[in-house]
Formats: sequence, C-alpha cells, structure tokens
Amino acid sequence: MTDPIASHWGAADIHERILDAMRASGLSAGTATIEQLAPVDHIHARGFAATKELADSLPIRSGDRIVDIGCGIGGPARYLADRFGCHVEGIDISEPFVDAGNRLSEMTRMRDRVTIRYGDGQKLPYADESFDGGYAQHVTMNVPDRDRFFAEAFRVLRPGAFFALTEHGLGAAGTPHHPLPWSEDGAGAYLLPPEQTVALLGAVGFQMIEVVETGIDYLQGYRKMISLMDNGALPPLGVHIILGPAASEKIRNAARNIEEFRTRPVRIMCRKPQ
Repeated sequence: MTDPIASHWGAADIHERILDAMRASGLSAGTATIEQLAPVDHIHARGFAATKELADSLPIRSGDRIVDIGCGIGGPARYLADRFGCHVEGIDISEPFVDAGNRLSEMTRMRDRVTIRYGDGQKLPYADESFDGGYAQHVTMNVPDRDRFFAEAFRVLRPGAFFALTEHGLGAAGTPHHPLPWSEDGAGAYLLPPEQTVALLGAVGFQMIEVVETGIDYLQGYRKMISLMDNGALPPLGVHIILGPAASEKIRNAARNIEEFRTRPVRIMCRKPQ
C-alpha cells in the first residue's frame, strides 16, 4: 500500500475527533468500555455488527495469537481479544490510526492483550508461523499487490491456521460510483471479482476456501445509515467521524454500487494446510 492510501484513511486529528464525540455522547475517557466505543472504532462496512458476525465464524481459542492486518484503530482487535481471551497483534499503514488505536486500547485497559503497530500488510514485520489465525476486514480494496498480501498472511500463519477476510469485491457491472469509504475518486482502489480473490488465495497455498455473499446485509446496513442521515438522527459517535465531510455521499454511493451490481460484498474463510 502507498502513502496516498494512508493519507486517505488517517487524518492527524483522529484521536481528538473521537474524544470530542465521546464528550458529546456523555462518555468519559476514564470509564469508556469496548462496547461504548464500538460505534466508532469498527471502521468497516456495517461496523460492530459485521465484526460480531465474523467472530461467530472464527475458531479462536483462549490464549491464541491472532493477527489483524489493516486493523484501523483497533475496535475488532479489542473485541476479539476480550471475547476469546486471545492476544491480537494489529498492523496498519496509517500512523494516526496506530496512535489512536493504542490510546483507545489504553483507555479500555486492553494494552496487555492488543498491540498495534505501524506497517504494511504486503510486508509483515513478523516471523514465519507466528500466529494461530488472521483476518483482514475491508482492507483488500486498498491493496495493489494482493498476491504479496496473501502470501505474507500465509507465511506468518501456523500450519492449520485460519485466514478470514471481508471485502467489497468488484461486481459484474464494474466501475463503481465515487466517492466511497475507501477512495475519493478511484485512486488507491484495487477491487477484484471475488472469484479472482479466491484464485489468488489458492495460488499462495490456502485451502478449504469458503465464500459467503453478504451484499444484502451490507445494503441493509447502508440503507439504515442513510435513513439516519436523512432524518438528522446520526449519533455524535459513529464511523462518519472517520469518513469525514463526504460521509453522506460515500455511504449513498456504497449502497448504490451494491444495488447496481458494481460491487459485490463477500466474507471469505480459508485455512493454511497442516
């Protein structure tokens, strides 16, 4: 991934924005919980609901070491670490996200189980066979070298480990409308049809590849957010803080692209062979 992609996602004042929204919501940094931060720190389509849905399918055991590639500000990592009693290593290309993520982990008393560092998913700073499982939520749309990204995930996973990803794949109609949450004008966006993603996963060695179509779920999620926006009912704390001034247009386009078969959301699960 490249610096423009990091700049797209990581506004320098992201931590301050979150603190301001927390205060507007009546939340205290001294007592904030993982659940209270969930509306803002799951920076992917459908937010916390999608993380919980993904978690339901993950075979994580207490004490496992998990890697979150493209972890954002760490909401999913904190949730999984708390839910399963595992340790999550997060990595993200946006330095403001890394800084905010570690501060939020400190705020929620999760620094002993969640570690976030700056880095690129195409060149992971971990030793071979370091993790019992890994995942990437809505990250691959911004990955130019997906072969290398998947090869790196494969390298750092132990034999038998799972790898899960969620993404907006390229739909049959193609050419999505912009701006979108992951790109203002198409720059830095590298969508592929899900069938091609499956082929690339298989080419690096992953097996037992399963694809679940999630377009209807994501469309419903976007429509719900559009309804809140149209009625002026967005809460102070939400992912619109991260998406910035064009949040409304990005969400509307995300829904439209699914409706017009320009994007195709999927959840994919696979395994590194024993």
